[in-house]
Amino acid sequence: MRTLKTSEAAAFLNVSANTLRSWERRFGYPRPMRSPGQHRLYTYGDITALRDALLAGLSISSAIGVAQEGLRSGMNALLGALAAFDAPAADEVMESTLALRSVERSVEDVLLPAMDQISERHGADSAPAAFAARWAGDWLRRALRLAYAPEQKASIVIGDASRDEFDPDAVYIRALELVCERSGPGPLCLPVRGIGSMTQAISATSPSAIVIAGRHASDDQVARWAYTVRSAAGPLPVALFRRRPDSERLHPTGARVLSQSPLAAQQQLIETIAAERPSGQAARARAAPRRRLAPVRRAAV
Repeated sequence: MRTLKTSEAAAFLNVSANTLRSWERRFGYPRPMRSPGQHRLYTYGDITALRDALLAGLSISSAIGVAQEGLRSGMNALLGALAAFDAPAADEVMESTLALRSVERSVEDVLLPAMDQISERHGADSAPAAFAARWAGDWLRRALRLAYAPEQKASIVIGDASRDEFDPDAVYIRALELVCERSGPGPLCLPVRGIGSMTQAISATSPSAIVIAGRHASDDQVARWAYTVRSAAGPLPVALFRRRPDSERLHPTGARVLSQSPLAAQQQLIETIAAERPSGQAARARAAPRRRLAPVRRAAV
């Protein structure tokens, strides 16, 4: 996937970098990815589509609408394949989408909107929605297995509070897991119903934050899971992804509500970890048991 830095994308469009960033703020397009160093990276396909529309003499708002139509056409093609129970056709749509944009953008702009649309049109408990959920879960797991994971400077533990793979929240949780696996923080996703041997899991990952994702599990179950993780890891920050923020059981943790967008949620997690790190490390150091040093004996002369 070819990407362009901000200066390269601006030069390609014959505008300033400030203008490009203002379009992003005002219109939400083009939406960049982030490098491991948190620098903007624009996909070549998005910038090319926008340039072609501008060269046709359209205003910026109209040009962005034309460029975004290409995204909608990919989503509509995927929606049609899923509604027809055609998994190979759905795979082909995603392959063509990946030729123009990154895995993250393909998931956020094509796969997830198609999943939302199929649930709206046919119902969350319909056969098309069940087929789509199974296909999307399989596709995201394949992408996760093939993901190149850079050296992770931080990690998170995700408490999966969805019902099962057919829960509409499940595909969003897999998408968040994929985005974090590719760009950090490194994720460990575990169901909230499992709290046994949590100390071993925490020791293996040393997480910097906790994410509770999904709406199916009860507040009591989620609170027990979060308490178990924090007992093993210390006073980590807690974030909520696709879960209502009014749980009284989670108020004491000061949980942050993340965006519904996996990419935006990932950026919020990075910000949360960066803001918490100095104070969090000090708090965990104070909470750690102190070892008593044995007295030093002088060697006999």
